[in-house]
Amino acid sequence: MANAIDLNNASLPKLPIDAPKYDRDTVSVGIAHIGAGHFHRAHQAAYINLLLQQGLAHEWGICGIGVMPADWTMRDVLNGQDGLYTLILENPDGSRDAQVIGSIVDYRYAPDDPESALEVLAAPSTRIISLTITEGGYRDPDGPAFTLITQALARRRDRGIPAPTIASCDNIENNGEVARRTVLASAERLDPELAEWVAQHARFPSSMVDRITPATTLEMAAEVRRDFGVNDRWPVVAEPFTAWVLEDDFADGRPPLERAGVLLVDDVRPYELMKLRMLNAGHQCLAYFAHLCGYRLVHEAAQDPLFAKFLLAYFDTEAIPTLPPVPGIDLHEFGRTLVQRFANPAVRDTVARLCAYSSDRIPKWLFPVICDNLASDGPVQMASAAVASWARYAEGVDEWGEPYEVVDQLADSLIPIARSQRDNACAFIEITAVFADLSHQHRFVEAYRWALDSLHSKGARATLDALVR
Repeated sequence: MANAIDLNNASLPKLPIDAPKYDRDTVSVGIAHIGAGHFHRAHQAAYINLLLQQGLAHEWGICGIGVMPADWTMRDVLNGQDGLYTLILENPDGSRDAQVIGSIVDYRYAPDDPESALEVLAAPSTRIISLTITEGGYRDPDGPAFTLITQALARRRDRGIPAPTIASCDNIENNGEVARRTVLASAERLDPELAEWVAQHARFPSSMVDRITPATTLEMAAEVRRDFGVNDRWPVVAEPFTAWVLEDDFADGRPPLERAGVLLVDDVRPYELMKLRMLNAGHQCLAYFAHLCGYRLVHEAAQDPLFAKFLLAYFDTEAIPTLPPVPGIDLHEFGRTLVQRFANPAVRDTVARLCAYSSDRIPKWLFPVICDNLASDGPVQMASAAVASWARYAEGVDEWGEPYEVVDQLADSLIPIARSQRDNACAFIEITAVFADLSHQHRFVEAYRWALDSLHSKGARATLDALVR
C-alpha cells in the first residue's frame, strides 16, 4: 500500500487495524524483559497488552533489555516506533488478524549503555525480570544476561530495594530452578553474601510458554505494509494458539495475569514436560528428516501423511508414556492437535529455524524421553531415529550432494565428526559433552545405528516409511 502509515504513538488514532486504546503515557515499567525478540513480542508482551486494554496493568509495562550485539536491530526498530509493533495471527483458513501491541514502553541496549539497563533492572518499580535468552543462554553464569542481573541485584540490596521475581520463559525443563541456579552461581562469584540475599528474597517461578512464532523477515514487514497499511519495520507473525502456565510464586506482586488467560498453578511441571517432550521434541523429530527430504517449510512436511504418522507414533508410543497426567488435558488429543498446528500453512515456519542450535535443544527435549524409556524398558526407536536424523543432517550435505549451512554453537566440531560416521557409526554419539553416556546404552545404540545406516543407504523417506510400518 503506497500510503502506509508509519507506526508510532502519534499515528495510533489513524491506524486501520486494532491498536491500543489506553493512554500509553500513563503506563510505567514494572517488568524488565531480557531478550525482547519475536517470541516475547508474540507471547508475554501480548498478554500484558491485553491487560492494559482492560485497564488492569498500568504499572506493569515492559522495558525490553537487549544484551547481545545482534539486538541493535530491535533497539533501532522499537525506539523508532515508540515500542509499538504489529502482531499478525495467521489462521489455518488463510485469514489473518492484525493488532498493534503497546505494552513495551521502553527499550535499553546494554552493549551501548550498560548503566541505563542496570538502572531499569535495579529500579524499585521493576518488580519482575523475565527472560527469553534461548536454551543455551543458561550455560554460563558469566554471560551478559546473568552478569547484568547480578549487578542489578547487588544495587537493589545495597539500596534497600526488595528483590524481584526472576521468571524464565525459555523452553527448559524446570526453567525456574535452572534460572535460580545460574543467578546464584553468578551472584556467588561477585559476593557470597549477595547470593545468600538473593536465595532468601528473590523468587524464580517456572513457566510453560507455547506459541509457534517464526522469526521475523523483511517479507513479513512488506506484507504488513501491503495488506494492512501499516509501515512496521519489524512486525511479528504467530499462530493463533497461545498458552502460558506459570507458578504463582512472586516476590513483590504481579499483574492479574489470570484475567488475560494465563493459568496460574502451584506446580507447572506436568504442563512443562508435556510441552517440551511433545511440541519441542516433536519439532526436532520432524526437522532433520524434513530437511533431508527436501522440505524447507514446516507446514509442508507436517501435511505429508508420512511425517504425520511418524510424529503421532513418537507422541503415542514414546513421549506420552513418560509423562505424568496433566490436569484437564487429553495427551493423545494434544498430540493430534500439535500435528494440525505444525501443518498450519499460514504460519510459514521454516525447517531451518527448527534445525538450528540442535546441540542446545535435543539434549533438553529429546534425551529425557529416551532416558526415561530406557529406564522403564519402553520403546526408543522413534526418538533414536530422530537423533540419527540430526547426525545425518550435521554432515552438511543433502542426499543430492548439495551443501548447506549447519547453524550450531558446536558446528566446527560437530560437522567433521558427523562426516566421519560412515566409517565409525557411533562417532557422533560418542561426543560426551552432548550425549553423556548414551553411547553406552545398548538399546539406544542399536536403534540409532539402524536408523543412521538406513539414512545413508536408503535415504530419509525410506527410513521414515520403515519406521511407521
